[in-house]
Amino acid sequence: MIYVDADACPVKAEAEAVATRHGVEIAFVSNGGLRPSHNPLVRMVYVAEGPDEADKWIAEQCGAGDVVVTNDIPLAARCVEAGARVVKPNGERLTAANVGNALATRDLMTDLRAADPFRQGGGKGFTKADRARFRDALERAMRG
Repeated sequence: MIYVDADACPVKAEAEAVATRHGVEIAFVSNGGLRPSHNPLVRMVYVAEGPDEADKWIAEQCGAGDVVVTNDIPLAARCVEAGARVVKPNGERLTAANVGNALATRDLMTDLRAADPFRQGGGKGFTKADRARFRDALERAMRG
């Protein structure tokens, strides 16, 4: 099973294509606002409004052998702990070996942004190369 933290996920179409190629069910989990797919392998899961409701649902459902697509580092840590393989939309794999560092970096960046309220964005745009890296990483994750 593939679980996608879908509210702000830029690679939903790519994830669905990989799931279809492998004949694996995929769940797009969100607070709503996503168009249903006609693909019989796609399950739309709408959770209650509120912070982290989709994250809570995914963390409770996923387990060994599942793949989770998310940019949310705390969710990724919970999923890795449950035995799932985690892929970020940019193609980065989060594993037991690196998710702790990712959490620490996230916390540090949160503290830096809080210390400088005038610091704005600075993130890069999402590119075709990011999409290609994601597809490749998800294919590898599907194989184990």
